[in-house]
Amino acid sequence: MASEYILELERVSKFFGAVVALHDVTVRLRPGEVHCLLGDNGAGKSTLIKILAGVHPPSRGLYRVDGEPVAFSSPRQALDRGIATVYQDLALVPLMSIARNFFLGREPTRPRLAGLLRTFDEPLAARISGEKLAELGIAVRTTTQLVGTMSGGERQCLAIARAIHFGARVLILDEPTAALGVKQSAHVLRLIARARDRGISVIFITHNVHHAYPVADTFTLLNRGCVMGTFPKAEISREAVLDMMAGGQEMQTLVTELGIRP
Repeated sequence: MASEYILELERVSKFFGAVVALHDVTVRLRPGEVHCLLGDNGAGKSTLIKILAGVHPPSRGLYRVDGEPVAFSSPRQALDRGIATVYQDLALVPLMSIARNFFLGREPTRPRLAGLLRTFDEPLAARISGEKLAELGIAVRTTTQLVGTMSGGERQCLAIARAIHFGARVLILDEPTAALGVKQSAHVLRLIARARDRGISVIFITHNVHHAYPVADTFTLLNRGCVMGTFPKAEISREAVLDMMAGGQEMQTLVTELGIRP
């Protein structure tokens, strides 16, 4: 029987010596769902990402893909199962073109010198990257443009589009709107919604409820390595999510301490 979930962590814990980074964390992701992991700094989001991406194995608990237990020993193994992670550094080369970055490490080639040598097929890379970016609503002036001249939001979209093109079934996005302005953040959020419309599952890691709430279907709140709860969007308001996060609680405490009236 096929699993209801494309990806599952079941009571996963991660220990680094005496440090408990995660404790009994359960997260389940359905096909075509945007699942938001919310938590303040130190909540365990980075460790959870690295387990999902195959960087760290769990110390305890089960990791399943399509209902099958897995034990990834490298990010390459996770990628082979369609689990792609877009980190904050994006793994883009600023002094290379959009087309070169789109195919970085998987460059299309063509024969030269009577088939004795193969070189980068720049026209093919330019055509395919331009078409695929346009399909996702990403407009670029030319695919020969250097990535270093793109805005932060455009770079995020390029990294996401690249992962989708190369077969990602699950996109893990690490703070994709961090340090972006309102307009750029909105562009990235639209791309997340388009990915969901194509049947791609998304794990959206953030501490910004205002960015997460418009696109997320489900919320899991992390605090100090533990899950505080998982809620479908229909069952929880934006204000309730804010209140449950550690930051919201701390701000309420501060308001009380200072005697500020609402």
